[in-house]
Amino acid sequence: MQKYQKLFLIILATFMLILLTACGSSSTSTNSGGQSETSIEDETSGEVIQAKIGVISYLSGAGAAYGEAITQGLKLAQKEINEKGEVNIELVIEDSAGEAEQAVNAGQKLMADDSILAIIGPTLSTEFFAVAPEADLNGITIMGTSTTADGIPEIGDYVFRNSIPEALAIPAAMEKAVKRTGAKKVAIIYGNDDAFTKAGFEVMKRTAEEMGLEITTIETYQKGQSDYKAQLTKIKNTNPDLVLASALYNEGAVIIDQARKMGITVPFVGGNGFNSPQVIEIAGDAANGLIVGTPYFGDSTDPKIVEFNKKYEEEYGKKPDQFAAQAYDALYIYADALKRAGTGEDRDAFRDALAETKDFEGILGLFSFNEVGDVVMDVTVVEIKDGKFVEFEE
Repeated sequence: MQKYQKLFLIILATFMLILLTACGSSSTSTNSGGQSETSIEDETSGEVIQAKIGVISYLSGAGAAYGEAITQGLKLAQKEINEKGEVNIELVIEDSAGEAEQAVNAGQKLMADDSILAIIGPTLSTEFFAVAPEADLNGITIMGTSTTADGIPEIGDYVFRNSIPEALAIPAAMEKAVKRTGAKKVAIIYGNDDAFTKAGFEVMKRTAEEMGLEITTIETYQKGQSDYKAQLTKIKNTNPDLVLASALYNEGAVIIDQARKMGITVPFVGGNGFNSPQVIEIAGDAANGLIVGTPYFGDSTDPKIVEFNKKYEEEYGKKPDQFAAQAYDALYIYADALKRAGTGEDRDAFRDALAETKDFEGILGLFSFNEVGDVVMDVTVVEIKDGKFVEFEE
């Protein structure tokens, strides 16, 4: 009998030990400070917001440097955002080759994927005007990081951009150029077969008229043109004080180079398409004297810009340009909206959170959207001097 009692006590003690162990391994415990501490499983479970973002970028063709910079800026931001652990973003990247039709095909492919929350791109305004109406119709947010033509955010409620429009950048550059030079007469040259360059021209013409400047001549060219001597001869013969050029960097750099070789020495004022190191690479010393408005000055001593330059160079072996910086900020703006929306699956919730973005502190400065989804931020005017972009000094 005693043997059985002893066995019973051993079994009871074993059961109590198991019970105590189980209680001690519950999901909360008390740390040395007396505070409740959640287990790692509970702390991370369900809190990382997963989101799939489509990207339409100009990755092949004459202007591929734009798309390359944009996608590299996005990927750098993606890496940093995902490492922080609050949001995990997957990028699905499609090449538009700078063509509206191919951009539409890429956009339709992305929109048909229900797992994709939102889209970034396309690169050019012409492409964006073709894709954005479909995105708005499908209720999927689309944001341009390099699209600066007038009327883009007005396309619809789901359409945004974080790139400074030509309507802000060009007047800022023109005002500083006229103040420094005392210019009274300007000549204009622009590409008449592209929405971006046509929009820049409209801003240049309107601003010149508002400033009381005489427009001596207006010359046009087509995308891919290589010889501008006829247009530049007419410009030279009118003896302007400034030349206003609305062009992408590949044509714009050639225009400046040929102008200098023909003896046109007055400053050029360009639109956003000139904000690329490629202008200096193509035109060399001829690029000196180019003045542009931009949200990004790469040689700034601002610690945020210095750190961004360092990280970008470590990752890609070269300095970033405006397009890389705007794309980098764009993905952070998306990540911020994701956190406020609390989901990576609800397209409407994400759109509403994005629209409420105000005073977001990016590397380009404080950023907000206005009531139609357009940019609210400051413009910096820069010029090319001694073969590099420097901050404009009056």
